[in-house]
Amino acid sequence: MKAARIIFIVLDILACIGLIVTVMMQESKSKGLGVLSGDSGGSDTFYGKTKGRTKEGILKKLTTGFAIAFAVFTLVLYLLTGRGA
Repeated sequence: MKAARIIFIVLDILACIGLIVTVMMQESKSKGLGVLSGDSGGSDTFYGKTKGRTKEGILKKLTTGFAIAFAVFTLVLYLLTGRGA
């Protein structure tokens, strides 16, 4: 059990670092005073339709994956340490 705990600790730390990096790499969603110009955000442009293949789309998927992995590894670690029993 000690080896499994060490493996999950390493995986948890890697998921945490990956989550931090992907969140920091994302661009801000707020436009500040740019909202006053009346721009709708370009959701009906070509790039708005293929958002899943852009850098932002990939980072969003990676962030979701790292967040789920971090939550799962943390719960498994909680159960492995005997505190969940």
